[in-house]
Parts: sequence; structure tokens; C-alpha cells
Amino acid sequence: MPRLALSDAPPELAEADLLVLPVAAGDGGPVAPPVTRAVLRRLGADLAGLAAGPARLRGVVDDAVLLPGYGGVAAAAVLLVGVGRDADRTPETLRRAAGVAVAQAGHATTMATALHQAGGGGTRALAAVAEGTALAAYRFQRHKSRPEPALAAATLLVDGAGSLADLEGALRRAEQAAAATVLVRDLVNEPASAMNPATLAAEAVRLARRAGLGHRLLQAPALRRGRFGAVLAVGGGSAVPPRVVELRYRPAGARGHVALVGKGVTFDTGGLDLKRGAGMDGMKDDMAGAATVLGVMTALAGLGVRTAVTGILPLVENMPGGSAMRPGDVLRARNGVTVEVTNTDAEGRLILADGLALAAEAGPDAILDLATLTGSAVVGLGPGCTAVLGNAQPLAESVLGAAAEAGETACRLPLIEDYRRFLDSEVADLVNSTDQPGDVIQAALFLREFVAGVPWVHLDIAGPATAKEARYYQPKGATGCMVRTLLGFLERFDPAGLKDRSA
Repeated sequence: MPRLALSDAPPELAEADLLVLPVAAGDGGPVAPPVTRAVLRRLGADLAGLAAGPARLRGVVDDAVLLPGYGGVAAAAVLLVGVGRDADRTPETLRRAAGVAVAQAGHATTMATALHQAGGGGTRALAAVAEGTALAAYRFQRHKSRPEPALAAATLLVDGAGSLADLEGALRRAEQAAAATVLVRDLVNEPASAMNPATLAAEAVRLARRAGLGHRLLQAPALRRGRFGAVLAVGGGSAVPPRVVELRYRPAGARGHVALVGKGVTFDTGGLDLKRGAGMDGMKDDMAGAATVLGVMTALAGLGVRTAVTGILPLVENMPGGSAMRPGDVLRARNGVTVEVTNTDAEGRLILADGLALAAEAGPDAILDLATLTGSAVVGLGPGCTAVLGNAQPLAESVLGAAAEAGETACRLPLIEDYRRFLDSEVADLVNSTDQPGDVIQAALFLREFVAGVPWVHLDIAGPATAKEARYYQPKGATGCMVRTLLGFLERFDPAGLKDRSA
């Protein structure tokens, strides 16, 4: 991730490979904010000419025009980037504009940017540009023999309009949120041969120690004693036994307690209900929920979050080995509920059952779980939207509000009570899967059986956890989605707002 810094140097004196300046969209064509207008005068560039020429600069997001520095500025080149209309601009607009700038930066290793100065700037604008820049610069090159050059440093130019201390605080918060997102991307992008239940558990413990988190690692004997029947069943077919990691963040004077549970299937073959070959492509990302919880936990202390947080990571590999669970098996989850296995490829909800039961025992004010859980969430909402379901309206609204502020697309789906009957089993309390449509809702209804009535929200990230194409500040591959949403939610969490527990 590039180093982020502030500077009050005038744009023309900013030393960098590339100087990035905003151009707004207006009724009569592109409009240069004051910071851009001053530099264009030094370069002798004509904005109207750029609008009428081959570049067709309009000032909308996706517009970018590169100009030589001509010796008129310290930077080697100037990049004009569209930031849209002043009236329509949001933090997400600026994140995307920053992503466009990084994509157009070529081999530049240093950048100075004033995109946040469009329309008055301020801490929210600066934070958005910082996030967009840092996230767009991400490259996963750990296994490349010859890594490509990447942006190493970005300086955000401030004009003295706001408190430097406030701007510095906003920059550091954005930097930590981006670093947590980058951590999740790295974990999810790793091949399953390098990121199995043992190695991911070890990494979680290492990161917990570095972040000052309380932690507990449970392996096979402790899992049996702890009645983690679902986790043991799902992980039984793998040569690498399952683990459960519990992480604890306990700030002084905590104003509430939230438990986070993340699905951690480090590779999913489907078990004995084996996926077809194409269905296994990308199944290394089936631990994105656990990675997200881990990334969030590592950032809490640095952000000064005042909410106590417990993170639960059930970690398994779903393999068709000789000890694999079979269709028709009955297992007993930690809370005593029995489950008939009707589909070994519906394993995520099983390990979440044990994780949710453990989380509920801690008596939190709220529980959130994250999982790449169902294909039906992707069918219904597309590849870029998180499905949100839960038993508490205020909690769901709070999560959706945090997602909107983070620029992450999320949509609430209903818990249709009539669908609960599909989960009834003739030989156990529940089945883990049905052949009825609406699996995203049925999966959530299944999970609700394990939260013991605690206000709870389920986030199905099957679509947005990975991307098939790079778009703005989201790279191809792992996205780290919902990290920034959860951090914003936890920073503002107020247990008093959960008194209405109705769905």
C-alpha cells in the first residue's frame, strides 16, 4: 500500500511523478476549481480546448487527460481527472475519481493529488480520496518473479482551509481502514495450498498478538470437548484438521459489545456432493468472511473504537476424504440443535452455526456474521451487492447506513417466516439445505436458530467478495468488501438503538 501524507505546498511546487487535479462538470462544459485553474494558467493550457479537442474532457467521473509538466510545475506530468457536478458529488464519487487517477498513473511511483479540493474539500472528501488512492494502488504480486512497479507514495495537498490536525486524523483513519482492507485482499488472494485452516489460524494468532488482541485457538481435542459438532463434521474429510479462533478486543469504558462471526472455508470442493470442476474455480475465496472479521479486528485499537468486539473464526477445508461427512448424517451443533445433512456443499451455514452459538454465549448486544454463503444471493442481487438479512430492524438499518457511507452496495432481504417450514427434518431438528428456491433466505433462517434471540444481522458476501474485473478502486480478485462498512458501524455502535428487536 502506498505511503500517504499531507502537504501544504502549492500544487505547482509539489514534487512527484504525477500531479492530479480535479475538473468538475458544469452545464456549459468542464469547470476548473481554483486549484486546477492556477496550474492550468502556468501551463498555458486551455480547458475549453481540451473539452472541444480529441480528449473530450467533460469533468464527469471516468474522464482523465494527461498533460506534460512543460517545466511549469515541479511534477513531471499533470493529470486532470473528472469529479462530476458539485451538487451531485459524494465521497464515493471522489473514491472513484481517485481510482481513475491511479489507473491512469502508468509507471508513476509518486503522486500528489488535490482531488479532494473540488467543491470545498474537508475531512470527508480528503478521507475518500485517500481511501480510493490506497485501495486502487493494490497489487497482489507475492508470487510473481518480477513484480510490476506500483504506486509507492501519495501526497494529499491541503490548502489551509481546514484544521491540519483534523485533516491528519481523517487521513490516518482512512489509511488504517485501507490497510485492513488490503490485509483481507492478501489473505483471500492466497492459494488454498498456502492458506489452509492451520496456516490461517496461525496468521490470525500472529496478527492478534501484533494488534494486542486477546485470542484463543481451539483444535481437535478442544473442539470435541467444546461440542463443535458442525465444525468437526465439515472439516472431517480434510488432511488438515479444523480450527476455531476467538479474538477479543476490550477497550476501557466500552459502550457496548458486538460479536462478529466469519465463515472460514479455506477451500470448498463441495465434500462428497462434489462440485463440478468449474464450480471449484475460485473456491479459495470461501474464507472471505473469516478474513474480513480478522481484518476488522486488527484495525480496532488503531482507530480507537470504543465498542468491545469478539471475533469468531471457524476454519475448515471441505474435502471428500475418507472421514468426510455424508448426506444423511446427523450432527449436533454446539447449542444442542441437531442437523440432518442433506447437502455436504451447504457447509458454510454448518460451521457458522457453531460460531454463532459460541458468540451468543458471550452475551453480546449484537451479532453480525459474514459469509460467501449462497449462489442465490448472487442470482438475486448480482455480483456487487451484499445481501443483508436479520432479526432486528434497527441493527440492519445501522449496518446499511454504514455501507452507504463506505460506498459499498448492500440490500436488505426479508426473512420470510413461511419459508422456515422447509428446514424441518424428519430425523433431526433441521436440515441444512433444501431444494426450494430462495436459498439465501432459507440459509439465514437456518442461522437464526443459533443466535439465541440476540439482535443479529447476516451479511451474504458471495457476490462482492471477489471481482472478475477491476473497477475504480476495486481490483480484480479479492475486494476486501465490508471491512470499511464494519469499521464505520463499530465506531458508531450504540446498544441503546437496539431496544426494538422486531424484524
